[in-house]
Amino acid sequence: MNWDAFITCAVTGSGQSHLKSDKVPVTPEQIAAACIEAAGAGAAIAHVHVRDPETGAPSRDPALYREVVARVRDSGTDVILNLTAGMGGDIVLGSAEAPLPLDEAGTDLIGATERLVHVEELLPEICTLDCGTMNFAEADYVMTNTPGTLRAMARRIQAAGVKPEIEVFDLGHLWLAKTLVEEGLIDDPVLVQLCMGIPFGAPNDLNSLTALTNNMPEGWVYSMFSIGRMQLPFAAQAVLAGGNVRVGLEDNIWLERGVPASNGDLVERAATMLSAMNVNLMTPAQVREKLKLKKRW
Repeated sequence: MNWDAFITCAVTGSGQSHLKSDKVPVTPEQIAAACIEAAGAGAAIAHVHVRDPETGAPSRDPALYREVVARVRDSGTDVILNLTAGMGGDIVLGSAEAPLPLDEAGTDLIGATERLVHVEELLPEICTLDCGTMNFAEADYVMTNTPGTLRAMARRIQAAGVKPEIEVFDLGHLWLAKTLVEEGLIDDPVLVQLCMGIPFGAPNDLNSLTALTNNMPEGWVYSMFSIGRMQLPFAAQAVLAGGNVRVGLEDNIWLERGVPASNGDLVERAATMLSAMNVNLMTPAQVREKLKLKKRW
């Protein structure tokens, strides 16, 4: 049981959720406002993707990140920003029978340095490091993060003084994370996000979760989430399993059946649940101390 927990709010993500709910933020102004809203509801950390303001499609444009970060920082809101570095590892095969050439419209594959341009410029306190390659639900899409790419990214993140949040979608990803730590590429305290229930990674059942937590090295700090209707149940499960909580519209757009959620709604519901379990909700300052983060603004 974790009696002192923090909440991360993943405010928008990169999926097609903006087509299903008008509460999903799209523009930099909306994304920044969502971070501020989440902080007001009790989130210590806001996890940020950016989107094309015109289409809502996922984007890697550093200018969009620059505007989001500036708006949050200028607001004076005390929230830890966690910028994704997961974009740029997407491969979509041509088809099952003709995998090459790759599908140009869906493939976005770039090098380690380019994936971190916005991180090295804006120096958030945290950025993500997706620690493995994985088949997603889509027929021919592969999330691609090779050991070589991850080593190169980890070196740059470490040199920038940013804390990597290791995204773990399955047990082998945790094995790779341990290897990076053993090689001195990730500093203590190690931060992990367990991403559960995403096809075809670790299922969000108790056996899979226990396998991951039982293999978590002593002293590592971990958070977890599941998607859709299982997001809020996992907010309770997370602290029971010794971890911290992630909610937000990246992973779930509903507060309950037929009721669209805002990011603030989801954070508030999670905070209420934790309070009812007598769990202390950590402030950004407490999380900074726990994770040894570097605040630069």
